[in-house]
Amino acid sequence: QVRLVESGGGLVQPGGSLRLSCAASGSFLAINHSGWYRQAPGKERELVATLSRGDTTDYADSVKGRFTISRDNAKNTMYLQMNSLKYEDTAVYYCNQKGVRLSGRAYDSWGPGTQVTVSS
Repeated sequence: QVRLVESGGGLVQPGGSLRLSCAASGSFLAINHSGWYRQAPGKERELVATLSRGDTTDYADSVKGRFTISRDNAKNTMYLQMNSLKYEDTAVYYCNQKGVRLSGRAYDSWGPGTQVTVSS
């Protein structure tokens, strides 16, 4: 089983920065696609940023130029650097990872989420 745990959320003022981390544990053969999603109160979960094989990245229009997704393969950890935070960035942030287990079967794992609150 591949387990993900997010950390780094918290309370930050508008214009501030946070770095979220997503640590993966368990054995897997490959990571095909990973990403960050968020869900604000009363809204559906939405994609924030993705990182695919070959280090291809993609971002929601609302965070382009402010957020950066990255990965440290040696640490099995994915990051989301969030700069110039806005009130509307307030949400629970989730990481997701899709890949192949050692058994050859595919997996699709989610973390429990970390709260990010942007408030003055």
